Amino acid sequence: MQQRPLGHTDIQVSRLCLGTMTFGEQNSEAEAHQQLDRATAAGIDFIDTAEMYPVPPKAETQGLTERYIGSWLAKRGRRDDLVIASKAAGAGRGMEHLRGGPRHTREQIHQALDASLARLQTDYLDLYQLHWPDRHVNCFGSLGYLPGDDSNATPLEETLSALKEAVDAGKIRAIGLSNDTPWGVMRCLQLADQHGLPRVASVQNPYSLLNRSFEVGLSEIAHREGVGLLAYSPLAFGVLSGKYLDGQKPPKGRLTLFERFSRYTSEVAQQATREYVNISRDHGLDPSQMALAYVTSRPFVTSNIIGATTLEQLEANLESDSLELSNEVIEAIESVHRRISNPCP
Repeated sequence: MQQRPLGHTDIQVSRLCLGTMTFGEQNSEAEAHQQLDRATAAGIDFIDTAEMYPVPPKAETQGLTERYIGSWLAKRGRRDDLVIASKAAGAGRGMEHLRGGPRHTREQIHQALDASLARLQTDYLDLYQLHWPDRHVNCFGSLGYLPGDDSNATPLEETLSALKEAVDAGKIRAIGLSNDTPWGVMRCLQLADQHGLPRVASVQNPYSLLNRSFEVGLSEIAHREGVGLLAYSPLAFGVLSGKYLDGQKPPKGRLTLFERFSRYTSEVAQQATREYVNISRDHGLDPSQMALAYVTSRPFVTSNIIGATTLEQLEANLESDSLELSNEVIEAIESVHRRISNPCP
């Protein structure tokens, strides 16, 4: 599988990354290990997780995803062949079961990192990401920006300084952001240049045929500053497979099991999805593979984070790596996007 550079670091990652947020909720430990075995056998060496996983987040399951990866690493003994990424939760979002409410303070960054390392049974992480900003900001699909109270926000200088301490201690190799904005990325780069702090190597944001908002602002930063996208939700929670069209509710589908996930289910999103699915079928393609191949092909994407709940789904997702979309297919996709632009920001 093709390798791509992680920012300006010396780390190379596979252009498909295994997302793991179902481990511990929709997937058992044995199933998680099977997915990890199959993904790595196919050439994936990049695994992404987070301290708050699995999703939906609950106190009783928090940390299970990292524990399952850790038990697999302990069995397989091939840690140095892999690039392992995790994330520290930010403020709010109903995470009071994490340290009484997670923050990106110096103390909490070190607490979160040490706990993740223990669960993963490793001495270091290749990439450590801030899961969402510890400041007032619109993310996770919220539209518009209204000034809010940032008096209790953790200063970015404090957070980056704590991450530098972890880098210096050999606990992490590189840092990244997630669910962040052009201002957040550029501010972190500015602080790194001014104060000799770690430079952001990547930003993990949503990107799919239903949400191409990364292309506005952040894609230029990715190109000019070398802060590539780790694209999450490339299938929009499975919506782009077409399995939810016409009111279908597959019994084990995430949107069937968890009604709270409504970001990709609006009427206009269904309209766009139908058109994308029709394009794939007109050209003899699998809808999911077409959607994934499009994301992977974008020049600002460092790695495309695929996730699955069954080995069959994972196999289909892996096959997208060998799919090269024709100019005709890409133009058909762009035609839909011009008419129905970003129905799910």
